[in-house]
Amino acid sequence: MTAATADVRGNVAVVTGGIASVLLVSALLLPWPSATASATLGALMIVGADVDARTFLLPDIVTLGATACGIVAAVLLDPFDPWHAAGAAAARAVTTALALLLVGHAYAALRRRDGLGFGDVKLAAAVGAWLPLDVIPLCFALATGAALIAVAIARLRGNAIDAATRLPFGAFLCPALWLVFYASVLPG
Repeated sequence: MTAATADVRGNVAVVTGGIASVLLVSALLLPWPSATASATLGALMIVGADVDARTFLLPDIVTLGATACGIVAAVLLDPFDPWHAAGAAAARAVTTALALLLVGHAYAALRRRDGLGFGDVKLAAAVGAWLPLDVIPLCFALATGAALIAVAIARLRGNAIDAATRLPFGAFLCPALWLVFYASVLPG
């Protein structure tokens, strides 16, 4: 399936319910600038996870939008040094995307087939834009752990899983990004 043939619109029920939940949790438990950032990121990640789970595609509006919003959020969340915050977020975005791109190329060289789509690489840029450097590995570990659990459950249910089975990694990385960001700005 290509981006031209896939339905990259979100499932209305999933997206509406998910966004309402993210808005409620963010508004009730976070101070204003963090709540706005959390709600924005959460809405984008819900759409991204839903679309990727169904189509194996991450829309650019989600990945690039989340990266841009992450850089803007860095400015809003650090009013004392906004230029440094924006530059650091942009640098983390580029570095994280390049790191995942290298992982993808290494996998392709070893296995002689692609293992990551470019949407995953663009989503990695969003991870870098939104998260402090020290928690970026936690985000990827959380997403990978959730994906492994999903594979284990699929196998227990009798689904055939082999080395060539496709997995929508963005469907796991999107919620992991929001959860790690939310936890990083949660007061307390």
